[in-house]
Amino acid sequence: MKPPVIGVLALQGDVPEHMRALEAAGAAPVPVRRPEEFGHLDGLVIPGGESTTLWRLSVAFDVLDPLRKLIAAGLPAFGSCAGMIMLADRLADGVPGQQTYGGIDMTVRRNAFGRQVDSFESEIALSGLPNDGPLHAVFIRAPWVEQVAAGVTVLGTDAVTGRIVAVRQGQLLATAFHPELTPDRRIHQLFVEIVKDNT
Repeated sequence: MKPPVIGVLALQGDVPEHMRALEAAGAAPVPVRRPEEFGHLDGLVIPGGESTTLWRLSVAFDVLDPLRKLIAAGLPAFGSCAGMIMLADRLADGVPGQQTYGGIDMTVRRNAFGRQVDSFESEIALSGLPNDGPLHAVFIRAPWVEQVAAGVTVLGTDAVTGRIVAVRQGQLLATAFHPELTPDRRIHQLFVEIVKDNT
């Protein structure tokens, strides 16, 4: 069986790191940034970065509407940090006019854990991973989830604040932290399994 082809949206963020993590998890990753590159994908990763910049670059590269339609049509997607923001149906504090790809019925607050200087690392207990045990999570200007609808599964919360930091809704997965920055590949393995189950 051929490995699933998973695109990494290469507009900003940790593109090489996500590609290495996906490859280690058994996928065939490819960088994508144009609508014509989306047709052959089995799944998509939306890296971190800065969500307003990611929104504006999505408009500039003409990918905002195509990605909205693909995600709404069932393309599996995983967003980390700013990618979580882009998969949210609602933002608690978006800038005027800010748009997302949507897909996960949740409300996300941008930079909720603070600015760059407030970045931190923490051990997170997550459910639904291939193997048990805490996951070492890196938070950089991280968002959190303020509210989820009934169809969204909470996979993990921050131990200190109790805020939601990992969710899944069907074939969509999102984390407030950056799993690509640690050697633990369980988040990427979970997403690869989601993609395989969808093909």
